[in-house]
Amino acid sequence: MSNYDDLKRRMDGAIAAFKHDLASLRTGRASSNLLDAIQVQAYGTAMPINQVANVSVPEPRMISVSVWDKGMVSAVDRAIRESNLGFNPIVDGTTLRIPLPELNEQRRKELVKISHSYAENARVAVRHVRRDGMDALKKAEKDGDISEDDQRKQSDQVQKLTDETIATIDSLLAEKETEIMQV
Repeated sequence: MSNYDDLKRRMDGAIAAFKHDLASLRTGRASSNLLDAIQVQAYGTAMPINQVANVSVPEPRMISVSVWDKGMVSAVDRAIRESNLGFNPIVDGTTLRIPLPELNEQRRKELVKISHSYAENARVAVRHVRRDGMDALKKAEKDGDISEDDQRKQSDQVQKLTDETIATIDSLLAEKETEIMQV
């Protein structure tokens, strides 16, 4: 079934998007992905922070941003402060050090809710892929391209793939939830 590979690829894409969403959530630990969404006004245009600076994590509760162009330091500092991530960078020459504050209980619960909504979006995407696959199989059977038995067998394969993908999403969510709630 050539359609199966396409469905698998699309479901894997939903998992990849979900992982990316989870990586952008701030847990107690520092991650260079936390700044991915920040756009810096540089040279008359908005650019991702990683195109004007090197982002690294020297220690668990610290992000370091080494700005390549000395003239861009204040623009990068402003972009980080205005990003609503709650960061207050410390400027040291062309390097910005960003200490990560401890997360309070309320903020942790908000992050868990956000991660749950990301998971639900991923599950919905997977179900859409499943629906497309099932519709294609029904159409193939109706057009006489495959027999009813083949259609049933392939439908079972698509359902099994869907169940496995959703189980993967659920386990990724559980890991992230544990990471967020860890004090």
